[in-house]
Amino acid sequence: MTDVSAPATPPFRLSMLVYDRRYRSMTFQVIVFVLVMAFGWWLVNNTIQNLQALGKDFNFGFLFQRAGYDLPQTPIPYTSDDTHLRAAIIGLMNTVIVSILGCIAATIVGVVVGVARLSNNWLFARLMTVYVEIFRNIPLLLWILIIYALFTEILPAPSAYRGEDPAWSMVLFDNVALTNRYTSIPALGLTNDPGSLELGARVSVSWALIAFMVVLIGGWMVRTALHKRAQQIQDATGQRPTTWWQTLAVMTVPSLFLIWFFGLHLLPPELKGFNFSGGMNVDNSFVVLWLALTLYTGAFIAEIVRAGILAVSKGQSEAAFALGLRPRRTMNLVILPQALRVIIPPLISQFLNLTKNSSLAIAVGYMDLRGTLGGTTLNQTGRELEAMVLMMAIYLALSLIISAGMNVFNSRVKLKER
Repeated sequence: MTDVSAPATPPFRLSMLVYDRRYRSMTFQVIVFVLVMAFGWWLVNNTIQNLQALGKDFNFGFLFQRAGYDLPQTPIPYTSDDTHLRAAIIGLMNTVIVSILGCIAATIVGVVVGVARLSNNWLFARLMTVYVEIFRNIPLLLWILIIYALFTEILPAPSAYRGEDPAWSMVLFDNVALTNRYTSIPALGLTNDPGSLELGARVSVSWALIAFMVVLIGGWMVRTALHKRAQQIQDATGQRPTTWWQTLAVMTVPSLFLIWFFGLHLLPPELKGFNFSGGMNVDNSFVVLWLALTLYTGAFIAEIVRAGILAVSKGQSEAAFALGLRPRRTMNLVILPQALRVIIPPLISQFLNLTKNSSLAIAVGYMDLRGTLGGTTLNQTGRELEAMVLMMAIYLALSLIISAGMNVFNSRVKLKER
């Protein structure tokens, strides 16, 4: 019997770093890493030398200096005596607010329009096509300026709502007033106000809001447990218990109790003097930016949704129809769940684009991160490099957070193939 031994491993030679496949990829990665680090070191060193030649240094001490300018939109208390850091935080909060509301509204518009473009109603489908083509092929900045011009030129002054026979009347059951300076909407009031939790830095959170958040989070956790238990019973017995009424109860009954307990109600705006009061006056710069971002991004999301639906085989809908499902339930239960694996990846890109496009708020005077840190603060302090570096880092962090969150959602809703 012949003894066949394994071939001896050849001794290591430097040439193997290039010619041996086991080492070649690592060699090229090390070379690229060294070159990138060397370029980064040269760039930083060159920047420092140029700043020293101009008599400037690189530090962020300006963030703790007095800002000296006012802001029209402030989610938290702010005065001109506050620091540039607080002004930048408010600008970041404004960016996050308009981005979140824009993503939600654009997704709703995109799904509705994307499904409508596939409608059998020829006129309805063509109208949606006209909307998509118009908004996709005109730059966003132009849409912001157009909508802003419509708000300022067409809408009346608040005084137009005065008198027994006013020239303009409020909309949505006399709860919303559209003016050329702001949009007045109802505010939330509490009959039994429990007070607020002071967080420091003149920031407080209502105990009522905390109670609602605790109830909603707890209801969602109970809902998840109910669905998990129902799935376990179905796996064991083949019969899935009815849980919709339990889910509805845990998600609504505690909230309805808190609404009754705190006396939550709407405070409609009322014209007093030359302005509306009692409600909430939302600056038109925010409304215009939100509306433009929604309609513009919604057109792109509509095409993504339409492509995702068309990617699902027609046999899926035909099988659903053969089982007796109506077209609406077929779309909700069969088509859209399968289309999500095609829709979500490009949808992430649209959310990122909307967040970055919000920096165009400077065109209508909405004080977001670009308007505060990259605008007034930069001009007052002359720290253009530091301000730009901070803005780049913040936008990068926002983009990574959105991407990570959507990737987690994508992994949870994607089809589990066997």
